[in-house]
Amino acid sequence: MKFGGTSMAGTERIRRVANIVRKQAAGGNEVAVVVSAMAGETDRLVNFCREANPIYDPAEYDVVVASGEQVTSGLLALTLQALGCRARSWLGWQMPIRTIEAHAKARVEDIDSEALLASMKAGEIAVIPGFQGVSHEGRVTTLGRGGSDTSAVAVAAAIGADRCDIYTDVDGVYTTDPRIVAKARKLKAVTYEEMLELASVGAKVLQTRSVGLAMKEGVRVQVLSSFIGDDAVPADEIPGTMIVSEEEMEALLEKGEMERQLVTGIAHDKNEAKVILTRVPDRPGAVAHIFEPLAQASINVDMIIQNVGRDKGETDVTFTVPQADLARAQALLEDRRDEIGFNRIITDSKIAKISVVGVGMKSHAGVASTMFKALAERGINIQAISTSEIKVSVLIDEDETELAVRVLHTAYGLDASDGE
Repeated sequence: MKFGGTSMAGTERIRRVANIVRKQAAGGNEVAVVVSAMAGETDRLVNFCREANPIYDPAEYDVVVASGEQVTSGLLALTLQALGCRARSWLGWQMPIRTIEAHAKARVEDIDSEALLASMKAGEIAVIPGFQGVSHEGRVTTLGRGGSDTSAVAVAAAIGADRCDIYTDVDGVYTTDPRIVAKARKLKAVTYEEMLELASVGAKVLQTRSVGLAMKEGVRVQVLSSFIGDDAVPADEIPGTMIVSEEEMEALLEKGEMERQLVTGIAHDKNEAKVILTRVPDRPGAVAHIFEPLAQASINVDMIIQNVGRDKGETDVTFTVPQADLARAQALLEDRRDEIGFNRIITDSKIAKISVVGVGMKSHAGVASTMFKALAERGINIQAISTSEIKVSVLIDEDETELAVRVLHTAYGLDASDGE
């Protein structure tokens, strides 16, 4: 079981979490719980680091920011003990959760689960701080923002858990953001592939890396809400959304527990910015000169479009980067202007990426044309397009985001009928 920062924000909420965990243990399950820091706590700790030293040492930064989860894991263990449960905390270095690569964005290499499994078998609830591990040098490491989801999936894989329940502030994965489309439906199940695409294009339910790890290790993940009133049905009796393999999804479809849908969901992301380089020389290696410096600076480039070459052997290159990296990307490219040979940089941060995702696209034509037609009918201009096997993404004006999401949700027949 994994609980996020909003679920752990304060004593009252931790008590509610402890009751949810106790019910699972009382049902005869061996339970491990991964917790995040209290909502807002990591930001507070990061600011302390910046105030102490603007050019901070990442190893010491990890020591500071990992403390948020240490506090909540100890508090949850104490609360469980107060409810009469046997519980103890296991810090990242105690299990240990071994990590590799850089501080502040480490990756889980392996987890020594022997002592943990023995303790769980003896009836003890294990409480594990998410987001933290230990390096080969024996130093505390952290897994990057949102890393607690990844910790939970990694622990679930290491102990061979039946499933990994991720409790969050939403009660499952919806066909789109319910705040934008009132008729959005909660999905009973989605495939790992679909969840990966949805997470990478703006659906904030799960961190992308955790979904990739679940897919690789075959961990069944369930997304549930931890915000259910004390007098309501227990959270694990209200089905959330299961994230499963394509094989398991096929079995659900055959049993009639799921309807076959062409499109699973529609995601939007306003955190992108568009960059256009004009009059780039149209010759081999020109594009490499643009993207090499960005890659070295760890700036993720998403959509890339190279326009048809002009008569003078020149072309315009358009691409998107995360909005937070726009200024850095612009400065890097300006520095290499002579090397790349472009004329002007034009940037636009008032854009949004709208994506339509669904495994059904693999076997059906016409998904993209439905999207383009629906947007055209409402006068929404498409600035760029990119596709994958199960996704079509377009770039539009940021002001038209909500309208586009609603229009597409209806166009693909995803609106819930009043009976749902």
